[in-house]
Amino acid sequence: MFFDWDDLRYFLSVARTGRLTAAAGRMGTDHATVSRRVRALEEKLGAALFTRSPRGYTLTDIGERLLKHAEDIESTAAHIHNDIAGERFSLSGAVRIGAPDGFGSFFLAPRIGELAARNPELELQIVAMPRVFNLSKREADIAISLSRPERGRLFSRKLVDYTLHLYASKDYLRRHGPITRKEEFARHLLIGYIPELIYTPELEYLYAVGENLSARLSSTNLIAQLKATEAGTGLCILPDFIAGDLSSLVPVLPDMVELRRTFWLIAHEDSRESARVQTVIQFIAEQVEQSHRDFVRSYKPTATTGNVARR
Repeated sequence: MFFDWDDLRYFLSVARTGRLTAAAGRMGTDHATVSRRVRALEEKLGAALFTRSPRGYTLTDIGERLLKHAEDIESTAAHIHNDIAGERFSLSGAVRIGAPDGFGSFFLAPRIGELAARNPELELQIVAMPRVFNLSKREADIAISLSRPERGRLFSRKLVDYTLHLYASKDYLRRHGPITRKEEFARHLLIGYIPELIYTPELEYLYAVGENLSARLSSTNLIAQLKATEAGTGLCILPDFIAGDLSSLVPVLPDMVELRRTFWLIAHEDSRESARVQTVIQFIAEQVEQSHRDFVRSYKPTATTGNVARR
């Protein structure tokens, strides 16, 4: 006798959350029901799908094999709904956007209200965190990334290149004096990321600034780094689309220190025909295109450090 196909939904929810209570919250039911449905699936298949421990549920090898099949079935069901029920034409429901904290908080958040106003039945979620989002596990519908994915059923498009420079507050430079050579960086307090918690190599900035440099004040959060720099704590590599228009900050040796990175927009192949996902993708791309000059900047240095002409 075949298992109940609906049990796969409960299996997927537990596999993605690792806990019965979290899975129950997603499913809109109670943890006892989730546990019962998962056990029923295991009994029908004659195999243990999870290793249970006080820390939660972990997939067994057989569970990992089932996960791929279950996701394929989930994708097929989504396509059926798109084709038959007309979801591809619907602009209602939730779209979750995973993005680095700088892009999500400083660029996207102030602009996305326009999209919400246009589509009152669209629910928009911005997860602005420095991390890699697993689209196959539906952690996000759309991800903004610093690197292009090399595998998986994903599609990606280049959003924009962006530049970064070393910044300090005007107050900091008044107190510590002008900086005229890169060799002087070592005597200043540098602000940056915590090395062992950097989630992508594109954020390893200090190696490009000078040899044997390390951050004496570090944070996983770009906003924390920015606020410390604005407060006159030290020097920090910051994206120009964030720091370039702040009157309290000036670039330091911008002709000698300039980094360039790229934002990529990524989505799962299964969501490409969803009208709501495509609408959000198009909106983000349009907003980036309209603000292209903010992302890539160059500076023409004048006689004194911290006094630059912006181009």
